[in-house]
Amino acid sequence: MSLVRDLRRVAASQTATRPPHQVEHCDLCGSEVSAEHRHLLQIEERQILCSCESCFALRSGDPELRPTGRRIVALPDFQLTDELWAEFRIPIGLAFLFVSSIEERVTAFYPSPAGATESELDLGAWRELVAANPILASLELDGEALIVNRLADPPQFLIAPIDRCYALVGLVKLRWEGINGGSNLREAIAGFLDALRREAA
Repeated sequence: MSLVRDLRRVAASQTATRPPHQVEHCDLCGSEVSAEHRHLLQIEERQILCSCESCFALRSGDPELRPTGRRIVALPDFQLTDELWAEFRIPIGLAFLFVSSIEERVTAFYPSPAGATESELDLGAWRELVAANPILASLELDGEALIVNRLADPPQFLIAPIDRCYALVGLVKLRWEGINGGSNLREAIAGFLDALRREAA
């Protein structure tokens, strides 16, 4: 399983101005798609697929595909203590967590210079987090995730579509410099999440 080949493309589609001559195509039928096209998630391989409107309408009900979410929700009152975060055993302060229908459990990924790295979660800690923040019980299977950014002060928390989460991973991969990411990486992450919050419902 590898997401790395898709991260740069997804990040570019979300964060950069595309040159006029560079055209994207539907991964399902090959037709040209607009810059604001929808995505489908191939859930077993967790591969993000660009989709034209026709393929999105026809294929989003396929068992192996799942529409990426549309909801963006800022969570300014989110409750997550240092002690509870430590129970998740995620080695950095930036991650996204979602419910996987294939693995039938909550899964976490954190960005790294190599792409998305999976981290196994303590399910008891997840249940405690949901109890403190009931909105997490409404996460759309596979299609939505909780983004946790404890690198910011104060920490940032959002619910976002899964393709935007992978775009964040792609951004980290593109902007990473040196051993620790470089001085501009946190600013780039904060800017990305600020832009998401401005879209929030």
